Amino acid sequence: MTDTSTDRDTEGLRDRIAAELARTRARTALLTEAVDDADLMRQHSPLMSPLVWDLAHVGNQEELWLVRDVGGREAVRCDIDDLYDAFKQPRRDRPSLPLLPPAEARAYVATVREKVHDLLDRVTFDSSRLVADGFAFGMIVQHEQQHDETMLATHQLRSGPVALHASPPPEPTVRVPAEVLVPAGPFVMGTDTDPWALDNERPAHRVELPAYVIDAAPVTNGAYRAFIADGGYDDPRWWTEVGWRHRRQAGIAAPMHWQRDGDGWSYLRFGRWERVRDDEPVVHVCFHEAQAYATWAGKRLPTEAEWEKAARWDPATGRSRRYPWGDDDPTSAHANLGQRHLSPAPVGAYPAGVSPLGVHQLIGDVWEWTATPFRGYPGFAAFPYREYSEVFFGDDHQVLRGGSFGTDRAACRGTFRNWDYPIRRQIFSGFRCARDARPDEAHR
Repeated sequence: MTDTSTDRDTEGLRDRIAAELARTRARTALLTEAVDDADLMRQHSPLMSPLVWDLAHVGNQEELWLVRDVGGREAVRCDIDDLYDAFKQPRRDRPSLPLLPPAEARAYVATVREKVHDLLDRVTFDSSRLVADGFAFGMIVQHEQQHDETMLATHQLRSGPVALHASPPPEPTVRVPAEVLVPAGPFVMGTDTDPWALDNERPAHRVELPAYVIDAAPVTNGAYRAFIADGGYDDPRWWTEVGWRHRRQAGIAAPMHWQRDGDGWSYLRFGRWERVRDDEPVVHVCFHEAQAYATWAGKRLPTEAEWEKAARWDPATGRSRRYPWGDDDPTSAHANLGQRHLSPAPVGAYPAGVSPLGVHQLIGDVWEWTATPFRGYPGFAAFPYREYSEVFFGDDHQVLRGGSFGTDRAACRGTFRNWDYPIRRQIFSGFRCARDARPDEAHR
């Protein structure tokens, strides 16, 4: 048999998929083996599923899409489809369901994975749009990684002995300016070419923006503490009507997990109390808090398009990069991703990840709230199912960008879009501010 370049490309894609499936499952195992079976079955917050539900759910989605749909194989456990349907089973109700116990859930996901490996050895990647460039496999990798980040957020909410361990993030090596000017003009938003990009990242389209100024780094704990100290949570001037109503009803007065500690603050992070570090991006704030801070600071939240232009646009070439630093996948030098560390890195810790305009830490550390509600791009087409994106379009969900320290590189790129309710704080969410450029700035 002749070894053609097509054969080599196919084998290379199979190897890449197998490696990503294995790497992702290792993370799932770490998150679910760090605690005992009782902890896996427990619901640590009504906002979150029991960890064992997430474990079986990722296996069920893998079975539905790869074993049954792509492979056309016999079902492994069609009797549990409804139990692990995220749309049929609200999170608050999942503990009362007859869930697979931990040992059975592990056996189930292992059986599904065996069938997927058998399928991967045989599949041709040109038989349908679903499998072109390995898309369905990439979708499943991203789905499991997204649930791994959700499980990491559940770990942050659990009580009991410390279960997760990681080294601290790197220290700052550069001084980061306060703001960066982004000149007026067009850029290409979204993608038509990234093979594993999801439907809401498509299609690529030209967007024209006026000049604006964006923070060179996410808002830090130190800056946010100044907002608190100035009475920011007690002054309705800084809040929208909806935001102020939520602040009062929820009784929030600081980021989630913060507690007064003498003349400062401490933060409960994965079971450990630590002093709040001023140069670290603030995390666990909702959209309303981010918006109130921005108003107090005389700024606003960036639109989604402003965030993406700052992250991807290269003024030297006019093209949009895949990441701020270029088109290459992230490494540990570029960004704080993948649960490598269990906290955001201080500002200035990732100079290799800076954008061409000089904006830092756009990828990793904290998801960044934007001012944009979640909607489809012009020409959006749902693929391969409406429930991934389209059913969430509208004013109920705000877009977040950039990923967090808990986001894996497979589920994060310059075009990747996350979304959540504006009241959510259990996610690893922070923000940066923007403002309109003044006339003297806009014409530099």
